[in-house]
Amino acid sequence: MIRRATRADIDRIFEIRNNVRENRLSDPSKVTVADVEWFIDHPGIYLWVEDDTIAGFSAADPRNGSIWALFLDERFEGRGIGRTLLEQACEVLQASGWNRIWLTTGPGTRAEQLYRKAGWECLGQEADELRFERCL
Repeated sequence: MIRRATRADIDRIFEIRNNVRENRLSDPSKVTVADVEWFIDHPGIYLWVEDDTIAGFSAADPRNGSIWALFLDERFEGRGIGRTLLEQACEVLQASGWNRIWLTTGPGTRAEQLYRKAGWECLGQEADELRFERCL
C-alpha cells in the first residue's frame, strides 16, 4: 500500500536511507531532518507499507523537476515496489506541471538498471553520477 509520509515516519525514512548497499551518502549530514520535513509538508514523500512496516519511499522535487529520493529496504527488493514508488514520484512531478523530469544515480547500480528498464534516457555522467531524463 502507498501512503504519504508523516513526521512520525522520519526515523524509518532515515533508517532505510542510511542502510542501503548502493548509492550510500558519503556525508550523511547532506540530507537533514529539515530536508525530509520539507518534502513531507509539500509534495510529499510516499511510502510503501506492508504489514505495518515501511518498506521504501520516494520523493519528487517540484521546484526543479527531479526525483529527489527512491530507496527500498533490501528485504523488499525484487517485487516491483521500487518501480511503483518511482511512478508515484513521477505523478507528483507531472501534477506540478513538469513534462520533462530528471534524476541522478551511481553508475553500475541496480538503480541504474531500474531506470533504464523503466524507459529513462541516460544523458551522460556528471561527476560520479549518471543523469537520466524522462518525458511525461
